[in-house]
Amino acid sequence: SSGINAEYGDTEEEVIARANNTHFGLGAAVCTDNLSRAYRVISKIEAGSCNINTYNAYPSVLPFGGYKNSGIGRELGAECLNYYSQTKAVYVETGDPWCPFE
Repeated sequence: SSGINAEYGDTEEEVIARANNTHFGLGAAVCTDNLSRAYRVISKIEAGSCNINTYNAYPSVLPFGGYKNSGIGRELGAECLNYYSQTKAVYVETGDPWCPFE
């Protein structure tokens, strides 16, 4: 596995640019004691499955999948049900039936 490490003196913009300089984007993690920074940085990283202060933690209720060349669509979570579903709208009149074709 490979990763992008922030070094002393790196700006957030430099770290985000290095992290996004890839054709892939399956997962990312930001570890810091500054949660405001973590949310700010992770929101700009082009990856589909992200963690803050941990890595490779994917509960089954969360959608899993990547950006860019790391796949299409999502597995797990409620979002994956859209892939296997087709919406149908049905309106039912409960009053007297009316049919213009009779």
